[in-house]
Amino acid sequence: MSHPTHEGTVPWPDDVAADYRAKGFWLDQPIGDLLWQTADLRPEDVALVDGHIRMPYAELTDRADAAAGRLLALGLEPDDRVLVQMPNEWQFVVLTLACLRAGVIPVMALPAHRRHELTHLAGLSEARAVAVRQVSRGFDHEQLAHDLATESPDMQWVLATGEPGELDPRSVSLDQILAPGVDRRAERAAADGLRPHPDSPACFLISGGTTGLPKLITRTHNDYICNLRATAATAAMTEADVYLGTLPSSHNFPLACPGILGTLLTGGRVVMLPSPEPSRAFATIEQEGVTVAAAVPAVAQRWIEYQQEHGGTQTRSLRVLQVGGSRLPDEYAVRIAPALGATLQQVFGMAEGLINTTRLDDPIEVITTTQGRPVHEADEVRILDPAGVDLPDGEPGSIYTRGPYTPRGYYRAPEHNERAFLPDGWYGSGDIVVRRPDGNLVVQGRDKDMINRGGEKISAEEVEDLLYRIEAVEMVAAVSMPDPVLGERLCVYVVVKGGRPVPTLEEVRAVFAAAEVAAFKYPDRLEILGQLPLTKVGKIDKRALRQDIATRLAHPNSTQESAR
Repeated sequence: MSHPTHEGTVPWPDDVAADYRAKGFWLDQPIGDLLWQTADLRPEDVALVDGHIRMPYAELTDRADAAAGRLLALGLEPDDRVLVQMPNEWQFVVLTLACLRAGVIPVMALPAHRRHELTHLAGLSEARAVAVRQVSRGFDHEQLAHDLATESPDMQWVLATGEPGELDPRSVSLDQILAPGVDRRAERAAADGLRPHPDSPACFLISGGTTGLPKLITRTHNDYICNLRATAATAAMTEADVYLGTLPSSHNFPLACPGILGTLLTGGRVVMLPSPEPSRAFATIEQEGVTVAAAVPAVAQRWIEYQQEHGGTQTRSLRVLQVGGSRLPDEYAVRIAPALGATLQQVFGMAEGLINTTRLDDPIEVITTTQGRPVHEADEVRILDPAGVDLPDGEPGSIYTRGPYTPRGYYRAPEHNERAFLPDGWYGSGDIVVRRPDGNLVVQGRDKDMINRGGEKISAEEVEDLLYRIEAVEMVAAVSMPDPVLGERLCVYVVVKGGRPVPTLEEVRAVFAAAEVAAFKYPDRLEILGQLPLTKVGKIDKRALRQDIATRLAHPNSTQESAR
C-alpha cells in the first residue's frame, strides 16, 4: 500500500514501511475501524464515565459517528485541522473519536496553553477550527478562541461547549456537534465510508522541544495503533480494566500509553477526572473500581502521602499505577506498592515515539530503580557519546531511537529535523540514559536545553526570548533547578544593563502574564549576576549555572528571590 502525500510530514522510507507491514506491526487500518470493532462486541458495556454520565459503547460510537458527519457538514474536510483545547471530560473523548472517523486532524493543545502558544499552534497547523470548553478554572477559553479566529487567516469556526456566543457567525455549539445521532445506521454507514488512509495523520501531538515554541508531531493511524497495542500489552490491559484519566488528556501518556484510546481498544472503561487531587481521585477509584491509573511523580508522591495520612482501602481495586513524565525518585518508587497496593509501572517515553516501561512481573529491583525497556520488538535504541559513537552498556550517553511508531521528523520543521534526527532516521530525544545489561534504561538527565517541570516540558530558549522583552535585561539564561516534588523547577539568571533598575521576580512573572504564556512556564526563581559564565568557545555555560543553583539551594542563605 502506498502512503499518501501530506505536505510538511516526513514519511517512513518505503522499504521500512513495507517491512513493518509484512511483519504485522502496521495493520493498515484506521484507528476508528479497530475501535468500532471492539465497540460492536460490547455495545451495552459502559465505555466512558464522567461524573454522573455513564456512556455505553453503542452511545459513544453513535455520538462520534454523528459528530463526524456534522463536522464535515459544517465545512471541514478530511486533512483539515482542529485545535483542541479541552479539559478531561467526555466531550474531549467523543470529539477525538469523531475526528479520527472523519479524517479531520485534532491538534492536541494543552489546557494550560494561552494566547502565546495557541497563536503559534494555530498558525503552524493552519487550523480551520478551535474546540474549547467555554470557561475552565475561571479562564474564558471561548473569548480567547474568538480572538484566535479573528487573528488567524485559516480559522473559520469556534466550537465551544454550551450556547454559542451571540451574533458571531463563527460560533458553533460543541454540545450540538456531539449530540446523539438521528439515524444511527445511516450515520454509521457514512462514517464507515470515510475511512482515512492508514498512513494519514491521526492527530498532531505537541512537542516538549528545546528550541522556542512547541513543534507538531505527526502520528499516523498505522503508527499510533502500533503504539496503542504495544503499551496495552505491557500493562496487561483487558476488557475488565477501568482506566482513570486525571492527567491532561491531550498528552500522549494519558491519551495513548495505553491511556484512553488503548483502554477503549481493549474494551475497557475510561473514567475522566479533571484533577488528580487525592481525596477525589481515591473516591473515584473506589466508586468505579479503577484498576489502572497514570500519574506524574509529583502526583504519585501526593497519593502516597495522602494514603499514609488517611489510611483506608479506597485503592484496593488498583492493579497498576503507571508513573511517567519525569523520573520517579527511587525512594518513592519503593513506597507505591506498600502504600497503594498497586504494582508500579515506570514509563519513560516521548510523544515523538519510543515508549519504555517496566513489566508487571519484573523483579522489584527493576521496577523501583529503572525506567524500563522498549515496549515493541522493533524499537531500536542506541546510546551515543557526544561524538556520535555507540557506547557499551553501563555508560551514560544520549539516547537515539527509531521504530514503527517513532516518526521520522516534525511537521513543517526541516531545520529542526536536521538537528533532532540523524540522516538515517534516528531520533535523539536529548535524554541521558544508562542501558543496563538486562536492557532496562536508567534515566540520568538531559543533554538538551529543556526544563521538565513535573512532566511539563519548558524550552529554555522560549523563556529567554520572553525575558529579553524586559528593557533592563542585558543577558539571560534559563536553567533547571532540582525540586523534591516536581523534579525540576525553572530558574533564570539575569545580567542587568548598567544604570537600569534590577527587576524583581514578580516583575518578571508579570511580563509572562502580559504575554499570555502558559503558567507552568513562569520562572520560579530569579538570580542576578554581574556576568554569566562562559565556555571556552564563548557560549553561556549552563552546566556551571545548574551547579551554581544546586549549591545555592543547598545553602539557602545566599541572595535569592524565589516564587516558592
